[in-house]
Amino acid sequence: MKVYRYITGKDDVNFCARVTKALNEGYELYGLPTMTFNGVDVIVGQAVVKNQVEEKDVPHALREALATLN
Repeated sequence: MKVYRYITGKDDVNFCARVTKALNEGYELYGLPTMTFNGVDVIVGQAVVKNQVEEKDVPHALREALATLN
């Protein structure tokens, strides 16, 4: 199963740390980053994907959301 995440946040070191953590957990960048301005801060986003071998490794909330689609 392939897992998709879209990480968003203020363009700062914390956002970079969250993307770095995802990459170190085996996620890969997916597509181009996005950027917008909310009038105060620059808000950025980056999609990441990871191939999961076992369903038990899929985050619990995502498993529950997927179950509602069936």
